Amino acid sequence: MASVGLLAVTPSAVAFPATTSANPAARVRDLCDQHTAPGEMACLAEARTGIARHLSLAPNAAPSGYGPSQLQSAYNLASAAASSGSGQTVALVDAYDDPNAESDLGVYRSQFGLPACTTANGCFSKVNENGQASPLPSPAPASDDWTGEESLDVDMVSAVCPNCHILLVEANSESNDDLGTAVNAAVAKGAKFVSNSYGGSESSSDSTYDTEYYDHPGVAVTASAGDSGYGAEYPAASQYVTAVGGTSLSTASNARGWTESVWSTSSSEGTGSGCSADDPKPSWQTDTGCSKRTIADVSAVADPATGVAVYDTYNNNGGWNVYGGTSASSPIIASV
Repeated sequence: MASVGLLAVTPSAVAFPATTSANPAARVRDLCDQHTAPGEMACLAEARTGIARHLSLAPNAAPSGYGPSQLQSAYNLASAAASSGSGQTVALVDAYDDPNAESDLGVYRSQFGLPACTTANGCFSKVNENGQASPLPSPAPASDDWTGEESLDVDMVSAVCPNCHILLVEANSESNDDLGTAVNAAVAKGAKFVSNSYGGSESSSDSTYDTEYYDHPGVAVTASAGDSGYGAEYPAASQYVTAVGGTSLSTASNARGWTESVWSTSSSEGTGSGCSADDPKPSWQTDTGCSKRTIADVSAVADPATGVAVYDTYNNNGGWNVYGGTSASSPIIASV
């Protein structure tokens, strides 16, 4: 990994609290308000609580949670991360503005020895839902903290594809129409990989949303499957996206060096999955378990008990955190 300058932190050096996926009582909080109205989405990021959070770390200290070297090791991406991604853009669609997105990203990348990704060097850009640099939407309120979601998103792109450019598209609100407009803006600006770490209830309008916002041939559009256990959410239910579920990921003494299983803390906390009630089954799905769209398609780490390191300072988020939810797995897969 020296070729890309990653901090040499072995998986065993990752500092997790005593509560792990083997002890499902991990304390977590939703970053975003989950009580959405019809036509609204909620971000799907979850934060570990009861962990010491630091604005800075002692030299060579490792933040809690998995960093780039662990994620690249777990998914056999070290070689690809070192050699691929230049000239490619991963877009991240979120609601509201994160005023600290670029500065927080800089701290994350510096901590792990990743090359700088800034507006000045052309690697990072932040636009509104119409693809313009201004005006940006209002900042997210602390009670509905999409800024933590945005930090999680940009950090996961950095971890998995450190050579990729990052396009953060901020919608005016969490309505499906504003977020969908932002998806279209991301594609219009040339992104071939678009991650959506949000979800909401299915509705009879989903087929219309499919056509208006998520049908982009030649573009990999990913969507989080949800964090509330069994049950379909939109836009993961769209026939035009890759629905991304979540796993628990731990080190192991096997050939891979890792063990991974479905994230299922309880009946109401774990990866989303299930059968869509509205979206038709894509032609490439041949299972008999669902008469319509089956969720999910692929998965990556999402269990907050085996979560990822994220640097996030807005809304008093304290700097280094351990975040999870399928909000983590969607940008990971888009970046893969």
